[in-house]
Amino acid sequence: MSGFGFIAWIIIGLIAGWLAEKIMKRDHGLWTNLIVGVVGALLGGFLVNMLGMDASGSWIVGIVVATLGAVILLFLLGLIKKRA
Repeated sequence: MSGFGFIAWIIIGLIAGWLAEKIMKRDHGLWTNLIVGVVGALLGGFLVNMLGMDASGSWIVGIVVATLGAVILLFLLGLIKKRA
């Protein structure tokens, strides 16, 4: 997802964080959605690259990959929170 600029990362992060929040039935604020979305984009991009696929160039693909990464991130954080 390196083909996107800084503003695109923020927009994709907000959308992905919001979508992940709705999918996982969580209630976070705007800043948390942004952070979860951007970290999810990094995680999703890493996982997609590990599978040998390309996630760059399309906003739709970027949002899908970032949302999947954000959902995985929220799932893992939920597991950690349950153990603590």
